[in-house]
Amino acid sequence: MRGLCAAKTQQLLRLIHSVSPVPAARWRAATSRLLSSSSSPEEDATGSLMLRHLTSKIKATGPVSVAEYMREALTNPVMGYYVKKNMLGTDGDFITSPEISQIFGELLGVWVVSEWMAAGRPKQLQLVELGPGKGSLASDVLRVFTQLQSVLSGASVSLHLVEVSPLLSRLQAQTLVGTGSTEAEREDEPVYRHGRTAAGLPVSWYRRLEDVPPGFSIFLAHEFFDALPIHKFQRTERGWREVMVDVDVDKPGQLRFVLAPSPTLASTTLVQRDENREHVEVCAEGGVIIQQLARRVAEHGGAALIADYGHDGAKTDTFRGFKGHRLHDVLASPGCADLTADVDFAYVRRVAGMGVACLGPVTQRSFLKNMGIDARMQVLLRNCGDQSTRQQLIGAYEALTDGAKMGDRFLFFGLLHPRRLAAPQTAAGLKLDKKSPAQLPVAGFTEIHFS
Repeated sequence: MRGLCAAKTQQLLRLIHSVSPVPAARWRAATSRLLSSSSSPEEDATGSLMLRHLTSKIKATGPVSVAEYMREALTNPVMGYYVKKNMLGTDGDFITSPEISQIFGELLGVWVVSEWMAAGRPKQLQLVELGPGKGSLASDVLRVFTQLQSVLSGASVSLHLVEVSPLLSRLQAQTLVGTGSTEAEREDEPVYRHGRTAAGLPVSWYRRLEDVPPGFSIFLAHEFFDALPIHKFQRTERGWREVMVDVDVDKPGQLRFVLAPSPTLASTTLVQRDENREHVEVCAEGGVIIQQLARRVAEHGGAALIADYGHDGAKTDTFRGFKGHRLHDVLASPGCADLTADVDFAYVRRVAGMGVACLGPVTQRSFLKNMGIDARMQVLLRNCGDQSTRQQLIGAYEALTDGAKMGDRFLFFGLLHPRRLAAPQTAAGLKLDKKSPAQLPVAGFTEIHFS
């Protein structure tokens, strides 16, 4: 039965082999020298304003949780990092896999079509991306849709983007629909921007996942959950205490971490009773979104694919900042640097509940190899006569799969409707073992041998 899944994925990959190689400009941009981390005058001003705002807030109400600090620094409507800054690429603070190579998005596009086919080819296919960056991933997936239009024939396909940043939504619109997007007249409209791709596919933008219309959907979340606010907790002799952010009285103009003197609502409700770590990070906001995804998949069909920095419930202190492609003090220059924490996939699995099947996590290296990245690379290299482009292709491949680079640092996790695993063509003779996702006949999570 596993052979049927392999044959289906092989067929889809063969159909996209005519897609052009990775644009040289994208790889050159993604691998140029790291930028200096020095601040611009505008960033210095923003950092000072945000610091004054946080200092005033702390002095008025007391220390704030790490979650509240992250929420202010990243999504404050006036000074938030994600609201005002284009943080992606060599001119930003970090580079993501879709910016490195189109192969990444191609393989995820194949995964989406594969799961749509496994669900019985529903008449509707909503592709929903959470935190779509510059739109590079969505653009690559849609190009695969175009290449596989004979497979998708008869399906009503649409793209739905959940994005809080006005700046990024404009960049996404340029990438996906050119100048053909229209903004809503009122700010309270669920769809605040909409347009159509060159191929005629409708694209809609939302600020909240709950505003995306119901229906069969495949959800993609690449480097989305790691940027959501986390609560941090420390075990003490008096029990669990929440880590808070306070004004540093010994160093004017700076912030510091302190422990709450008594239990907080978060420390009494978010830490598991059987927790054996000394330090724990919990992303309650991410947990709510996972529950929303699980409920939508269970009720309307579809799947969710999550790719992010992460661990399976073992790590402790992973909160860190990035600025100019370098690690940055998380409490310095708030609003001017990216803040992130590894996703706890054990927590994700727990909050998803019993209504969906959970797969993974598996490493990005394993997922991409299972999806056929080696076969795709062989085709591209055979059709590439330019030595410079060949080296760029090889460099992109190594960046995505090398364990010391992105290969082992990123994990893939899937949420599927239970019927997906109980389908006659996939379930016969299988034992569903959550700890061994490779046993499951789902593309990316199962090793597929290409002939």
